[in-house]
Amino acid sequence: MDFKVGEKIKLIIGKESDLGVAVIINDSDEGLIFHSDIFQSLYEGEHIDGFIKKIREDGLIDVSLKPQGYKNVVELNAIAILDLLNANDGLIDLHDKSSPKEIETALHMSKKAFKAAVGLLFKTRQIELKEDGIRLL
Repeated sequence: MDFKVGEKIKLIIGKESDLGVAVIINDSDEGLIFHSDIFQSLYEGEHIDGFIKKIREDGLIDVSLKPQGYKNVVELNAIAILDLLNANDGLIDLHDKSSPKEIETALHMSKKAFKAAVGLLFKTRQIELKEDGIRLL
């Protein structure tokens, strides 16, 4: 089947390997979600939505659980940060010195993705950066 990068797809979760988790795409093709792209628990046989991340020259397909493209990802991550701020009285103790594990645990995103989303929220004057965290404006 012909896929396009960014296309939304249906996945069936397969076995875990050293590289990531194998998936069946739209009941027909095989793909892989790399460990570095997984920020949630996945269970073999689970049905879940995903997105085409990359189609390799050798025909292998890399899959993501989040939409691709800077704008999509940053905006979704910014919403997640705002949701966490709202759930915590407008203050969270995450900042640019927080460990990647702390950020992943709290927000299910990488530190790089967190910093990009915080940058967007700061530029649009929705948050204030404090030494001990982030405050909602």
